[in-house]
Amino acid sequence: MERRTLSNSVDGRTRRRDATRLKIFEAAVGLIAEQGFTATTVDEIAERAGVAKGTVFYNFTSKTALYEELLRYGVGLLAEESRTAIEGLPPREAITALIGAQLSYIQRYRAFAQLLLAEMWRTNREWQQTILLVREQAISVIAEVLEAGVASGDFPPELDPRISASALFGAGLVVALDWLIFSPERPVEEVQAGLVAVLRSRPSL
Repeated sequence: MERRTLSNSVDGRTRRRDATRLKIFEAAVGLIAEQGFTATTVDEIAERAGVAKGTVFYNFTSKTALYEELLRYGVGLLAEESRTAIEGLPPREAITALIGAQLSYIQRYRAFAQLLLAEMWRTNREWQQTILLVREQAISVIAEVLEAGVASGDFPPELDPRISASALFGAGLVVALDWLIFSPERPVEEVQAGLVAVLRSRPSL
């Protein structure tokens, strides 16, 4: 009984910590998207997240570290949701599920998608290496599905999984932002179906 109580206590602390980090993530990306990284203060992030300033620094050691961790954390969430969405699916169905997961994620965290897209175009940031790492993390999930599809014969052998994964990730990111800016009233399922239809028109996918 004591061991179970200790385990429940640890699980509870983990859930609270994860919930706190998510609140800080949502507050920070929203503020940075609204007013830029330089103009955003830790005090503002703490206030919007509803936590103490010390809690922000407990989770993220500095403002620069905060931004880098936000990028890692945001893409980590996307990768985790993508892996959950494709679990047990064959390659062709997994591609459709990946598109749906990416669109749904960006619908919830539009500000983060805008930040990620903007930072991927910049080369003079001190966290550029972090951008390269999180981009690789996001694309790797797609590449694994494509590699499995090539190996199983679902996709043609000439398909390059890395290039195709980059194309799929970029297309999903741009299409999602275009959708949310210009026609947010359209349901995510409709946008997903439209993007999948374009991809299905290509013999390789």
